[in-house]
Amino acid sequence: MTTAVLFDLDGTFADTAPDLGLAVNTMRAARGLSPVPLADTRRVTSLGARGLLSVGFGITPEHPDYLAMREEFLQLYENKLCCETTLFPGMAELIDRLEQRNVVWGIVTNKAERFAKPLMLQLGYATRAACIIGGDTTAHMKPHPAPLLAAAEAIGIAPQSCLYVGDDERDIRAGRAAGMRTVAVRFGYLNGSNPEDWNADSLVSSPLEIENIL
Repeated sequence: MTTAVLFDLDGTFADTAPDLGLAVNTMRAARGLSPVPLADTRRVTSLGARGLLSVGFGITPEHPDYLAMREEFLQLYENKLCCETTLFPGMAELIDRLEQRNVVWGIVTNKAERFAKPLMLQLGYATRAACIIGGDTTAHMKPHPAPLLAAAEAIGIAPQSCLYVGDDERDIRAGRAAGMRTVAVRFGYLNGSNPEDWNADSLVSSPLEIENIL
């Protein structure tokens, strides 16, 4: 029986792409470059700074300027963390329904706590989430199961009784490795991949469909 639902953050719980894309385009503007369309940055949002800097500037972590540009990007994003970020349509209603059913819910993301916790606070859900596990909460990031196992421990519910919901194949891999049931969302960023190929236990096209899986 599922008694807890854990969500990835970017591309699953909230649409963070506009604010992350803004940080990239602020950097481009400072260098006299034209903005990159949101559609281009959106598809790599789940990859964080690495993906966004690749699209925005064509650089990889091996580039000599990468670390400085990454810190510049992160600082710009931190300064405007939740200007246009919103929950995906239907997510707020799903959370209300989970709470009405006494189903515990929380966040497990590769986003650092430095961003994840303030973002959840600004969205108005930090105190409602039973846990917020960031990419630096444990020694490993997804697809390693450690963050999900830490979440299960934090909420006091066995992994086998948890459902993990994500928009990237690494989410599904992490959920399986942690012994949780997994749900892939078609409405997320997907990182250019087909969720049909991820071997998730379930696929949904909207958050409200998740309630029917419990």
